Amino acid sequence: MPAYIVAICEVTNPNDNFKKYSAESARLSAQHGGKYTIRGKSDDIKVGDYLTGKALVITEFPTMDALLGFYNDPEYQNEIMPLREGTGHYEIAFYEG
Repeated sequence: MPAYIVAICEVTNPNDNFKKYSAESARLSAQHGGKYTIRGKSDDIKVGDYLTGKALVITEFPTMDALLGFYNDPEYQNEIMPLREGTGHYEIAFYEG
């Protein structure tokens, strides 16, 4: 059963570390079978204003084990995720499909 990382991101400081985080997390995610289904801001928000100025990122993995393999990978935890610090506000959850 597929599993998903859903992230709502408000990037307030798109510095070089954020750019490196984006590239490196995408690379490592793909190594664990992840693929982006949505990655970016909406040009057509219909109701409410919570998503205004925020990006939605949905990454699909083949299984929850693959998703957790990515998230718990020491490279992600120790080298990649710290690059995101100080770059914005992030709401992140895992879902099974």
